[in-house]
Amino acid sequence: MESSADKEVVVITGASAGVGRATARAFGQRGASVALIARNEKRLEQTKAEIEQAGGEALVLPLDVSDAQSMDEAAETVMRTFGKIDVWVNNAMVSVFSPVKETSAEEFRRVTEVTYLGYVHGTLAALRHMLPRNKGTIVQVGSALAYRGIPLQAAYCGAKHAIQGFTESLRAELYHDKSNVWVTMVQMPALNTPQFAWSRSRMPHKAQPVPPIYQPEVAAEAIVWSAHHRRRQLSVGLSTSIVIHGNKIAPGFGDHYLGWTGYASQQRPELRDPNRPDNLFESVAGDYAAHGDFDTRAHGSSPQLWMNTHRSMMLGVGLGAAALGYLFSRNHSH
Repeated sequence: MESSADKEVVVITGASAGVGRATARAFGQRGASVALIARNEKRLEQTKAEIEQAGGEALVLPLDVSDAQSMDEAAETVMRTFGKIDVWVNNAMVSVFSPVKETSAEEFRRVTEVTYLGYVHGTLAALRHMLPRNKGTIVQVGSALAYRGIPLQAAYCGAKHAIQGFTESLRAELYHDKSNVWVTMVQMPALNTPQFAWSRSRMPHKAQPVPPIYQPEVAAEAIVWSAHHRRRQLSVGLSTSIVIHGNKIAPGFGDHYLGWTGYASQQRPELRDPNRPDNLFESVAGDYAAHGDFDTRAHGSSPQLWMNTHRSMMLGVGLGAAALGYLFSRNHSH
């Protein structure tokens, strides 16, 4: 029987819905103690119930990640309750679907405060407790958009690019200090989450993720794996790898291609309701959970992720195949 002191303690921001909620459940299934941070207390309580049903325990911490002091206080509460922090997952985000010319400075500021500075606040809070123990992992939930900006999401893309730069700087400092604390970034593909139902939008039609679309449980699997393996970065989905590497090779082509296709690929045929609430400044009420509106189109697994997390096995298979090929060719050459 695992004692409470041996249980893994995980903090997840944006834990009330989408990727955060799926990840909280995944850690709960491992028997972890999970601290849940988001603005909507009702949905956090629902997430807590799911974790407890899965065999874990949970602590509800309703707050806005843009408030650095609240994040510090949350970390202190986790320490008082569970005694340590093993894993901190920065995941909370907001976005605006809008051309740059129609996006206000206030909207850019708010997306930056939540989607970028929320990660900074979470990282600082985690480091204050991990560095003295010389132990712990910080997982930054990123995106292919941390490398490649797309039209209509400039505020979000800018924040994800900022997280990437921030994380690289921190990683170099941890190496310099010979710290055993680890920071990793998981770059995500398009995911079936409520983001597209509640983000602020000025598009004429309803928003959608750019296909191919994956279920949030695929993202959760990658986050849990990254929390326990010292991989600098993990890309999820073949589309993410193509975007990241393709942008290194031909960024100019990406500019033109996204100019041609990026508006249509982010919209569904249905017209957007101009009166629907959005979650940019206030949480939206409702029973949103991990999944969004795209279950029929979303993939429940990623062969690319499996191969990426089983590199040793793939290398062994490759070497074995090469050896067999060599023996076969030798035997048939005589």
